[in-house]
Amino acid sequence: MGDPHPRPADVTRLLEAWSGGRREALDRLLPVVYGELRRMARGQLARARRQHTFQPTDLVHEAFVRLVDQRVGYQNRVHFYGIAATCMRRVLADYARRRKAQKRPQIEPGVEPDQVERGQAVSIDRIIALDEALERLAKADPRQARIAELRMFTDLEITEVGALVGVSPATVKREWASAKQALQTTLGGGA
Repeated sequence: MGDPHPRPADVTRLLEAWSGGRREALDRLLPVVYGELRRMARGQLARARRQHTFQPTDLVHEAFVRLVDQRVGYQNRVHFYGIAATCMRRVLADYARRRKAQKRPQIEPGVEPDQVERGQAVSIDRIIALDEALERLAKADPRQARIAELRMFTDLEITEVGALVGVSPATVKREWASAKQALQTTLGGGA
């Protein structure tokens, strides 16, 4: 459906036009970013262990609806994909909460942030726990929470995370290490 290798300038130009109120830019944007959004969705769904009925297309569409509703002035494609990752995480966490409310799942041991970053499967309970831990970290240190979210839920390089957050790659590495420790403590995953 979309260009597998859209040029960053094309994405940024369409985001600027959309943020400027040009509705037709949104119609042209989805085909350009669809491939990357679908790849991100496949990665997030792979971590959720088949305890869901979502297909990558479903997750992309749910997240895209949330992206449209956000009315954010996207700075560039990295900013857009970062917010898309957040939307996908929240779609899955909301789904997991609804599902948990319908039945009582077994309690599993804590999840470690490194597992998520490496793409290991994470159960529904762990998705909820990780979402809550990220929300808690965001209250204490919003920048660390954002860096953790970008490292765990996107395939952005450290330099791209740094550009998005407005810090150096060295700061991203340092803040990510601190965020992992804070999340592990919150999740009961050890030091």
